[in-house]
Amino acid sequence: MTWNTNLRWRLPLLCLVLEVAMVVLFGLFVRYSPDADNRWSNEKRKGNITSDLENEFYYRYPSFQDVHVMVFLGFGFLMTFLQRYGYCALGFNFLLAALGVQWALLMQGWFQYTKNRRILLGIKNLIDADCCVASVCVAFGAVLGKVSPVQMLLMTFFQVALFSANEFLLLHVLEVKDAGGSITIHIFGAYFGLTVTWILYRHNLDHSKERQSSVYHSNLFAMIGTLFLWIYWPSFNSAMSNYGDAQHRAAINTYCSLAASVLTSVAMSSVLHKKGKLDMVHIQNATLAGGVGVGTAAEMMLMPYGALIVGFICGAVSTLGFVYLTPFLESRLRIQDTCGIHNLHGIPGIIGAIVGAVTAAYASPDGDRGFVYPFGFHNEKDEKVQGRFQAFGLLLTLAMAMVGGTIMGLILKLPFWGQATDEDCFDDSVYWEMHEEKSSSPEDHTHKPSVPTEPVEQPTSSATLAP
Repeated sequence: MTWNTNLRWRLPLLCLVLEVAMVVLFGLFVRYSPDADNRWSNEKRKGNITSDLENEFYYRYPSFQDVHVMVFLGFGFLMTFLQRYGYCALGFNFLLAALGVQWALLMQGWFQYTKNRRILLGIKNLIDADCCVASVCVAFGAVLGKVSPVQMLLMTFFQVALFSANEFLLLHVLEVKDAGGSITIHIFGAYFGLTVTWILYRHNLDHSKERQSSVYHSNLFAMIGTLFLWIYWPSFNSAMSNYGDAQHRAAINTYCSLAASVLTSVAMSSVLHKKGKLDMVHIQNATLAGGVGVGTAAEMMLMPYGALIVGFICGAVSTLGFVYLTPFLESRLRIQDTCGIHNLHGIPGIIGAIVGAVTAAYASPDGDRGFVYPFGFHNEKDEKVQGRFQAFGLLLTLAMAMVGGTIMGLILKLPFWGQATDEDCFDDSVYWEMHEEKSSSPEDHTHKPSVPTEPVEQPTSSATLAP
């Protein structure tokens, strides 16, 4: 089948329509939160506020910066491992994140931050929106190289809306505790993306098999993304926690879990190689699994050794997944997972959800174990009930992700979204103007001296090999 990949009218029209819609909706519904409104200064002049440092901006903005770097830089560079798909990995990640942030501010605002039919926009909304977009970036990893930017924009628009609904049900209806988003972000994004790529299965993708591999410089770029994500993940897991000990504890637990996953990933990568060598794919991905796995229980009384155990397990399971599970999913279940998001986000996310449910179920009233209860519902929930609700949240998220991914996949399967053929996947030149470096300029060829007719005797040395 031959598809038209010319996006000259489809992509500009979709971008402009979406952005005009954002402008109109923001004008109708979005206003500043009290902390960002000019009335803050008026309250300070009245003496109701003693210092500008009481503004939430100064508490939340450092976390926002860190999460922002993860979404736009960390996830973008992590996906540059394909040898001829760096432009698309970075450029499309940038595009979908820019749309996703705007749409998430509206969707999450309607669910969580509405007052008098107005969305009150503050720094906390920005962090929430970036976390939502992080889930979109996770799903992007499953379909990387096989979809057009038009498809990605449609997928982002739909996923953000569904993510916001699922997040509201979990965090505000079921009152699930998920500080670092193991359930709401990683599990939802992973299984939404995996379901989409299952529906979009390409029978002849092996025709572009040579472009699915990485080269030396592409792996170095991807490792930049890994390091940014690894460094800032404690901020990601603690950004939305309450001030004080909860946020402090979330950062510590995440850091410990990440450190453990690095050593385990390196060990497993070496053990699984016949010659004991390390695989850069494992180091780029499985070393981050500890941050995913500890997410749900990040602010709970998991204890540092508990965080190390979680990181140890996640690092090992993630590495095993890349070696054994990814080939099985593609050959038997027809799931072509480009970035291996099932191993980095899916399985560690499920482990994190289970850890959160168990930790919550064994919480104590004084907070010595798990999380301080009562958990909510006007003090009607005890620790056992909270543990069950944590499990319900996992099941609900899996259901919404898979049903939503199926619907989205069927829509994206239509042949007029500008997608490339199986033979042209994983190639930047399909959607980008390429400026290849040349060994010499035209002037060099014009003024190139003539080749001498007589052979020129070359100096010999011990380092020169005879022809």
